[in-house]
Amino acid sequence: MPFVKPFLMSAVALAFPVVSMGQAARMERAGAEGRGVDMDNPTFVPMVKVGKALHRGDSVQYVELNNLYVYPAPVFKDEKQRSAYNRLVYNVKKVLPIAKECNSIIIETYEYLQTLPDKRAKDEHMKRVEEEIKRVYTPRMKKLTYAQGKLLIKLVYRECNSSSYNLIQAFLGPVRAGFYQAFAWVFGASLKKGYDPEGVDKVTERIVLQVEAGQI
Repeated sequence: MPFVKPFLMSAVALAFPVVSMGQAARMERAGAEGRGVDMDNPTFVPMVKVGKALHRGDSVQYVELNNLYVYPAPVFKDEKQRSAYNRLVYNVKKVLPIAKECNSIIIETYEYLQTLPDKRAKDEHMKRVEEEIKRVYTPRMKKLTYAQGKLLIKLVYRECNSSSYNLIQAFLGPVRAGFYQAFAWVFGASLKKGYDPEGVDKVTERIVLQVEAGQI
């Protein structure tokens, strides 16, 4: 049965601590617990840009499409390696949409927090939001496997250009960040985990780009 360790239910939910109450209400209406992911097309947004360019005195129309990524076909030593690759593709499709939600929510609500008058108002708002976001997102996090949860921590870093630890530290303070990091360490994970698209995460990055482009 799919499961997620307790630190993931807390830490990943806290990757979303800066949503406004209005956003939380919209997520609740969407039904987080029953919310599914289109595994064939989870993040692909068709982009067709039509414009005109001047060429030798004439106006020429052009069409700009999504990026197309071309890689050599993956080569597998055995069936076990092939299965691991296919499982990684599945997991990326499963958690990449959540990581993208994290990024858009942080950008939108950071701006919202700037409108609050003082630190007390911001702290009170953050406390209410933390409680609400755990309530809304915990059912969704429970559906993730341990491997998907660890991958999500990495993809949050990719989308937000910051680790889950730094996000928690920025919005909830160093003490809370240290607590969740220690909790994660007990279960063999780290909220400080980065993302290296040119190194250990090279295969993951290739899959992410192709998923974003709607190629796989």
